Amino acid sequence: MGMEEIRREIDALDDSLLELLSRRAERVLEIGRLKREGGGEVYDPARERQILDRLSGANRGPLSDEALREIFGAIFAVHRLLERELVIAYYGPAGSFTHVAAQRKFGAGADLRPADAIGDVFLAVEKKEADLGVVPIENTTAGVVPLTLDALMESRLVICAETYVEIEHYLLSHAPDLDRVARVYSHPQALAQCRIWLRANLPRAEIIPVGATARAAEIASSQPDSAAIGPHLAGELYGLPVLRARIHDLADNRTRFFVVGRQGCPPSGHDKTSLAFTLRHQAGALHHALGAFSDHGINLTFIQSHPTKTTPWEYMFFVDLQGHAQEPAVAAALAALREHTLSLRALGSYPEAEH
Repeated sequence: MGMEEIRREIDALDDSLLELLSRRAERVLEIGRLKREGGGEVYDPARERQILDRLSGANRGPLSDEALREIFGAIFAVHRLLERELVIAYYGPAGSFTHVAAQRKFGAGADLRPADAIGDVFLAVEKKEADLGVVPIENTTAGVVPLTLDALMESRLVICAETYVEIEHYLLSHAPDLDRVARVYSHPQALAQCRIWLRANLPRAEIIPVGATARAAEIASSQPDSAAIGPHLAGELYGLPVLRARIHDLADNRTRFFVVGRQGCPPSGHDKTSLAFTLRHQAGALHHALGAFSDHGINLTFIQSHPTKTTPWEYMFFVDLQGHAQEPAVAAALAALREHTLSLRALGSYPEAEH
């Protein structure tokens, strides 16, 4: 086949895709009507995960499963808007990596609203000023986010989804080349993650820490001889070109984010459950508690101790396990765990995200 013939075939396929997307949108509108009549939630992460799993299982290529998830993630976001525009609170400011996570999860068409503090995200959802909230929970290099653990314990919201974002730092500047960069602004953590690159490429530039990568981009946007380090989105928001891409020292730097809401979600078939519990001060207490999981064949993916705010030297244990709280094995493990704890709270069961 010649190029023109192939292009005509592609045009015909595009027409077919448009027709199918329109038919899918019509069915989504019907689902939206049924949800409104029955009080269902617009965002259904379990259903979305089931669709992606089914399509990945049927995928014969040449598209990779990752590409398939990207395409259908965009379709979900656009068709979700047909039901209702979601208001998403995220730990700000605009242009931050949490903003990136919220945009990737819910699409640029959602009403994404920055919040000054993690607690403010939870408060916005609790007061029904937002449908859902997005907050960071852990980073592969910096570890857990304590303020999110505190907010989870103080709130009655539940975790309904998770997502991972690659932390890719860009040097953003109006300067035409590196020799013209006199100052570099960024958050202290971002500066630390680009320390080797900065020392090798901008040894004479003044390094100035600021409160957020987005704030760094805002400052650098008005100074032609300055640069900011931050996500690509920050450069887009403040009109800063990318002078150098992916300048972070560690290639595998990711942050995990939670989506929190007022309602949990049903099993998807590939889920996680997050728990928090306290133990008696006695020998072997943690060993016996964790034994409840191994006895029922439950795999743990995360465990973190965190001080409680009520009693000095008393700790809360946070655990993520594979499986949904409604599954028989998980339910049995939780019942056994309860016998060894002073307190136990399920923080949510949600579809396990692809790393």
